[in-house]
Amino acid sequence: MAVIRPEKVAKVAEIQELLSNSKCTILVDFCGLTVAQDTELRKQFREAGVEYSVVKNTLTNFAAKNAGYDFSEVLNGTTAMASTTGDPIAPARIVCEFAKKNKLKTLTIKGGVVEGSVLSAEQLTGFSELPSKNALVASVLGTFLAPISSLAFVLDQIRMQKDGSAPAEAEA
Repeated sequence: MAVIRPEKVAKVAEIQELLSNSKCTILVDFCGLTVAQDTELRKQFREAGVEYSVVKNTLTNFAAKNAGYDFSEVLNGTTAMASTTGDPIAPARIVCEFAKKNKLKTLTIKGGVVEGSVLSAEQLTGFSELPSKNALVASVLGTFLAPISSLAFVLDQIRMQKDGSAPAEAEA
């Protein structure tokens, strides 16, 4: 009977906690990265509040099964895990943009979990093309403010025609 080392048990528990508590966790094949590229990728992850680390496939598989996910199909080769409790699009976007910018065909998404749903590499790649949460909020607010701004402009024009006065901007 094999003896399981306590540090491995602790690592499985840590990975399981990341999978359970994060909004988004993606598994990345980082094969072919140079040290400089890996350093730059880690810097981008840090700036976005994404935790990134290289993981062992067997330990990750145990942790995923304990968390209720099955990644046995994608856990082969070199694997890194990027997870965040913030913007769920950030990890996938960073990986895809970095691979495009550096023309890396080997840096790919293997799969992942977004808010409890297991997604394939294709789904996560498509997910990464969405605008960020802040950009979506700004777009919606702009849509709400457009009619109000138009109304204010029209009312100002009507006032100017009635009074025969200069526009409000010219008065200031």
